[in-house]
Amino acid sequence: MKSVLFAAALAAAPISALAADSYVLDASHSQIVFEYNHLGYSTTYGMFSGFEGEISWDRDDVSKSSVNVSFPVRSMLTGWEARFTHFMTADFFDAADDEMVSFASTGIEVTGDTTALITGDLTLNGVTKPVVLDAKLNQEGDHPMANKPWAGFDATATVLRSDFNVGAFAPYVSDEVKLMISVEAMKAE
Repeated sequence: MKSVLFAAALAAAPISALAADSYVLDASHSQIVFEYNHLGYSTTYGMFSGFEGEISWDRDDVSKSSVNVSFPVRSMLTGWEARFTHFMTADFFDAADDEMVSFASTGIEVTGDTTALITGDLTLNGVTKPVVLDAKLNQEGDHPMANKPWAGFDATATVLRSDFNVGAFAPYVSDEVKLMISVEAMKAE
């Protein structure tokens, strides 16, 4: 999901600013926050963090750029152990220890100087569906501590839980889940 942002931001960055290179996500500064409505009473949040991803940036033809990211379902943070335990049951993910979430870009459409739409295949709970991330480049340049090229991106998307066979209790618990993604990425060694 989420290195998706980097590809979008790269696509939106001025061509002269970036060369054809590989970038990797900074796992300590990349996260996906999700939110959903719970019975109309509250908005409930969760997060995935600490994941890694790779971006291949083709400076001469942005359409040939790509982004791939994956992380274990069980890396989910809910803020409440009983909620996490319930999410891992057959009501929702029925997640094995090695169950992964992945995103692989299939296209990038530049929409502005610092914005792009990144289309890709999201695989969750054994189901693969297309998802479009609305991405924005926050900043790019040499990192002041790492002394190497760095970039930061935000992106948003909305998915339907039922599309991925995790739609239990809908519509009472909203089928729509909003994703807010923020990542930092560094030029690979």
